[in-house]
Amino acid sequence: MSPAPLAARSAPAAHSLFISVAAFCEPLLEFTLLNAIAQARHPERLVFGLVEQQWPEHRPALDQQELAPRLRRLQLHPLEARGPCWARALAMSLYQGERWFLQIDAHSCFEPGWDERLIAWGLACQAHNPNFLISAYPNPFRMVEGQAQPEPVTRGVLAHVVKSGCTFAAEHPTLLFESVPVDSEQAVLGLHVAGGCLFGPGHLVQALPYDPFLYFHGEEQAYALRAWTRGWDIFHIPDLPLYHAYLDPQAPPSRPLHWSAELEALRGRTQASAAALQSAAAARLRALLWDGADLGVYGLGQARSLDDYAAFSGIDYRARRIHPGAYKARFGY
Repeated sequence: MSPAPLAARSAPAAHSLFISVAAFCEPLLEFTLLNAIAQARHPERLVFGLVEQQWPEHRPALDQQELAPRLRRLQLHPLEARGPCWARALAMSLYQGERWFLQIDAHSCFEPGWDERLIAWGLACQAHNPNFLISAYPNPFRMVEGQAQPEPVTRGVLAHVVKSGCTFAAEHPTLLFESVPVDSEQAVLGLHVAGGCLFGPGHLVQALPYDPFLYFHGEEQAYALRAWTRGWDIFHIPDLPLYHAYLDPQAPPSRPLHWSAELEALRGRTQASAAALQSAAAARLRALLWDGADLGVYGLGQARSLDDYAAFSGIDYRARRIHPGAYKARFGY
């Protein structure tokens, strides 16, 4: 399946793009928003839905002429935050009918023409299935002397697999995933999504709203399973035109984390602790994937079953087994 790059160049209003950004005390927020605009072929099509969880004294103005007219912004105190999924659900509430939807992390950067390239791939995937998601853990970048320095692992496909050595724990169904390079110029069908890079048609906001009762671990599993069992296909595309600033495991965090001990101490007893939020989210994930609970719009669909997913992916939630093939990338679709 090849993209149709010229098809995305007509009718700007028809290709309006809503970009969901949930930012928590994020030092790269302003850079991310302005870089998305500067690198877009059609910046006039972009609309940002921003949930900004920042100390009032540290909030950037974000009043640049190129940004302000296309910014929908919710501002919250960081001690009132309830985790990434809650914030992403709020960001989705700022959507107003745009043709396309993109969810990113607030520490991202973009290649020239990224919007046109994503939309071209969206049109190609849409021809295969109108209900589709394009997702991946993007290639990394670092900030060096104030400039983004991309460090691509591959120009091919970054495909999700179960992380090597990961198995089901007895007490919860949370798995770890990683991306592996696939030498392909075609899209590859996927079994998992990345919350920080999620692209699809705008109607996914109604069909697949983010679950605000999840926290962090298991977020992407739940979304992928909800989408797949409702008949949505997940695609990984080659040469993904955006990058992600990952935390360095050998260095202190470059940005505050919601669950840090310092923030937990400041919350005290007036706000739900990160541990309590994660415990409730783990129970919800068990209800979704192990107990067969009816979670309504946040539950599994009827178009495909978990048994169908096990046959497709090698991840069997009912039997709590992982086939060796789930640790390897697939080719083609």
